[in-house]
Amino acid sequence: MKRARSWLLLCALHGLASLLLWWSPQAVADAFTWRADRWIQHPWTLWTGAWVHLNAPHLIGNLLVLAAYMTIGWVARPDGRCTLAWLLAWPLVQLSLLLWSEVQQVVGLSGLLHAGALVVAVHLALGRLPIQRARFWGLLLAVAVLSKVALEQAWQRPVVWDGTHELFVVQVAHLAGVGWGILLGLLTALWPANADDARH
Repeated sequence: MKRARSWLLLCALHGLASLLLWWSPQAVADAFTWRADRWIQHPWTLWTGAWVHLNAPHLIGNLLVLAAYMTIGWVARPDGRCTLAWLLAWPLVQLSLLLWSEVQQVVGLSGLLHAGALVVAVHLALGRLPIQRARFWGLLLAVAVLSKVALEQAWQRPVVWDGTHELFVVQVAHLAGVGWGILLGLLTALWPANADDARH
């Protein structure tokens, strides 16, 4: 399972950091929150904003999806190219949100999780990961996530109120995540796997 190590470590980082911030004082969470009008003064929030969650359902929902991504790590064995693509998407998803004036701040892993899903979907669909029927599973995953984003219609409703979880959902973060996941997934899938990956 050496191929999946970097992917699993990144999943663990997101999960642990999210939990630590959840139990931190509110002032710490505020300092780590990405805001459209302050991110230049606080550039670290391009990364740390993903770890801030507004309430328990928000945190638990993202952690459950993250657990599914760890399962993907064990089964599909995404290699360092997938991890690199996901790492690059991390700040780029946040920066893309500057295109929408409605977005004043963003917290949570959801945009980044959408990016990770499409990175893996692209690598699977192109047969870059060593599992049976990789192309089928890649296309299935891509269709599922793209259908969800299409139904959200984030280009028309960038931010919506979720009464169930009592928070505003920045749907364009999902859209940005999908876009960067596809682009970076394609770019990294074109790189040859290194010799160590090929042996495992």
